[in-house]
Amino acid sequence: MEGDIAQLGQFVGAGLAAIGSGAAAIGVGHVAGNFLAGALRNPSAAAGQTATLFIGIAFAEALGIFSFLVALLLMFAV
Repeated sequence: MEGDIAQLGQFVGAGLAAIGSGAAAIGVGHVAGNFLAGALRNPSAAAGQTATLFIGIAFAEALGIFSFLVALLLMFAV
């Protein structure tokens, strides 16, 4: 009985940690959408902000990968 409850806790924790992957996708959408909105308002400044766009996307994806790693650790290592 105790083993079943512990396994249930692992799966619930992994599911909650996996929410971060979806949040990363939302974050990437916000970064790209705001970049496009700014680029349409001022096209001459868009070229200078491309590096910032990629840095923002990289940070958002890194958080998604980190949450996926935490979910895997909760499922298989704990």
